[in-house]
Amino acid sequence: MKIGVLALQGAVAEHIRSLEAAGAEAVAVKRIEELDDLQGLVIPGGESTTIGKLMRKYDFISAVRDFAGQGKPVFGTCAGLIVLAARIEGQEESHLGLMNMTVARNAFGRQQESFETDLTIKGIDEGVRAVFIRAPLIKEVGPEVDVLSTYKGEIVAARQGHLLASSFHPELTDDYRLHAYFVDMARERG
Repeated sequence: MKIGVLALQGAVAEHIRSLEAAGAEAVAVKRIEELDDLQGLVIPGGESTTIGKLMRKYDFISAVRDFAGQGKPVFGTCAGLIVLAARIEGQEESHLGLMNMTVARNAFGRQQESFETDLTIKGIDEGVRAVFIRAPLIKEVGPEVDVLSTYKGEIVAARQGHLLASSFHPELTDDYRLHAYFVDMARERG
């Protein structure tokens, strides 16, 4: 499985390390033509407005929509979750608009409110260590979206078919099981 990590901003190297630990070949993606030979794509954290602007500047919006339209899995973490969402609170337009969910940016507060916790994630046996940094929150989901994890009653991970999203940063721990879950999604689609 060859999985790309969108390399416009964010924890690209950390996602590559986690994907490789999960058994995939992982590459940094800087040009839209690099999407052609991938079986999956990760949109990392960073700053969602900046990522959206860079995706527009380098023609990634329609390219990633086409990629997902072919049934190829896309995994958005933190800001990547915001980029995937159909609706963003306080903003008129979304970025990719692929997942039927409404999200709130920085819902857990500022940098100093960052924290780590163990989460139960549907489809993964034991608790997964999750790092929340200025994390967004999934406020509501459509009927086709499967809630995979909650924290204090709030949705922090979800899946819609071949689309996966987490509020937290799984790439910032040595626990690569959520990346393995995504690699399995790509393998199923492959």
